[in-house]
Amino acid sequence: MSRSVPKVASRARRKKFMKLAKGFWGRRKNVWTIAKNHIEKGLSHAYIGRKLKKRNFRRLWIVRINAAARINGTTYSKLMYALKQKNININRKVLADFAMNKPEVFAAIVKQATK
Repeated sequence: MSRSVPKVASRARRKKFMKLAKGFWGRRKNVWTIAKNHIEKGLSHAYIGRKLKKRNFRRLWIVRINAAARINGTTYSKLMYALKQKNININRKVLADFAMNKPEVFAAIVKQATK
C-alpha cells in the first residue's frame, strides 16, 4: 500500500495564493512566505475598502444634494426633513443623480416637499 502525503493539496493551495500575488513587486510575487503575508494583508484591506466605499458614496451623495438644495433655496437637512414629513421616499443615490443630471426634476421635488 502506498503512503499518503498531502503534497497535491498543499501545492494547489499555494498555487491559488500565488495566483493572487500576480502583479506584486519584487519578492512579494514569487517567494511564498512574503507573498502569503502581503496577500492576506491585501485581502483584509479589500474587505475594509468595501465598507469604506459605501460610506464615501453616501458622503458624496449628501454633498451633491446639499449643493443642489442650496441652489433651490433650502439646505440638505431641511430638505430631508421636508421629504420625510411629506412621505416622499426617494433615496440619496437617486436624489443626487437628479441633482446632477436632471436639475429641473430635482427642483420639482424640492418644490413639492417644501410647499
